[in-house]
Amino acid sequence: MKLKTFGPAILVTLIGFIVAWQFVNPAPPRHIRIATGSEQGAYYLFAQRYRERLAEEGIELQILVTSGSVENLQLLGDAGAAVDLAFVQGGTAGDRRDDDLAALASLYYEPLWVFYRDDENIDRLPQLADRRLAIGAPGSGTQAVVRTLLEDNFIDSQADTVMAMDDEEAEQALLAGEIDAAFFVASPSAPLVRRLLHSDGIRLMHFARATAYTRLHSYLSGVTLPEGAIDLQANIPPRDITLLAPTANLVAHEDFHPALVSLLLQAADRVHGSGSLFDAPGTFPNARNLDLPLDADARRFFQHGPPLLQRYLPFWTANLIDRLKIMLIPLLTLLVPLFKVMPPAYRWQVRKKIYRWYGQLRALDVAHPEHEGAARLQDMLRQLETIEADVREVNVPLSYTDELYELRLHISLVREKLLKAVAGSGSPGA
Repeated sequence: MKLKTFGPAILVTLIGFIVAWQFVNPAPPRHIRIATGSEQGAYYLFAQRYRERLAEEGIELQILVTSGSVENLQLLGDAGAAVDLAFVQGGTAGDRRDDDLAALASLYYEPLWVFYRDDENIDRLPQLADRRLAIGAPGSGTQAVVRTLLEDNFIDSQADTVMAMDDEEAEQALLAGEIDAAFFVASPSAPLVRRLLHSDGIRLMHFARATAYTRLHSYLSGVTLPEGAIDLQANIPPRDITLLAPTANLVAHEDFHPALVSLLLQAADRVHGSGSLFDAPGTFPNARNLDLPLDADARRFFQHGPPLLQRYLPFWTANLIDRLKIMLIPLLTLLVPLFKVMPPAYRWQVRKKIYRWYGQLRALDVAHPEHEGAARLQDMLRQLETIEADVREVNVPLSYTDELYELRLHISLVREKLLKAVAGSGSPGA
């Protein structure tokens, strides 16, 4: 009886769930790919730390070694490259707005170091005009930013004296006196930076007009390398030095899975949030100094923090619950009214089994048996016995047994009435 009553409701609900399932977001991928830079660079090292963090949640991060930021952007824009994420130096995206790319966060400062050979202090880029310059490897973020700065100062970045070199080649050429200045984008802990800061005859450029550059280019910030910060004993640098610094940005496709955006930014907070020589703890990751539009899910993360469920549940459990929220629509739409209708419907089904005999019993009761003949009375008694036998076979829930016993009582009353009529008629059945 319960199956007969509730079966249609269950069927309707299942159909509702099947329809709603078509609108449930797909599960996050368990394998993602990130473009970094050379194996000796900071991007590659940070990608390894990200891989460790994501592995804790059952996600495999594959690292793709590249030539740098420019190539990383190209790979992200190439559908055939199968790259999901990339580290990109601020200032390299330029006017790219048509590749369906979005920034997830600024991760840390990447100072621009300008080392030069000269006895005089150089604090303005025009002082390097007509000198032999190494501006970074082709496809690197260093070269993209340096060319912009040179052009700001009307220095021909395509001149024969402006040469594309990777970091190692530029360092050797500078120490050998084959070039006059070299540009590097690197961490202060980079061995190359440390070696050049300790090298005789090599000086670090102070950007006297750093504020002007930060106003011209939103992806740049002015940072200070404090006196003695590199080597207190040797007092390196000998004074406070102002450097220009783009930020390292984490970039993805606009359709990157929203659940992974939050997970990546939580990993970024663990990797970059402790601070460095140029920033206080908690400064990064943030949504400032970005070349590309900020991803909508990343914006929500920076405004409100991780999703509520991810704060208290394992990632995959939280994601499953979040994805299935849409299933509440058919659940609430169908089940709430059904639960209101089902109890009365069930009561009607139970009482229907009892009440169906009341029609027959009423027909016998209103037939005026005292006016019937003996044969008709015997037939009415046989009908009553059939009704009583059927009633004995019926099963109803305990809460409805009172109505069943009332039916039996009414059967007895009608039988008594019929027997009196039989006795009055002088029938042998009396």
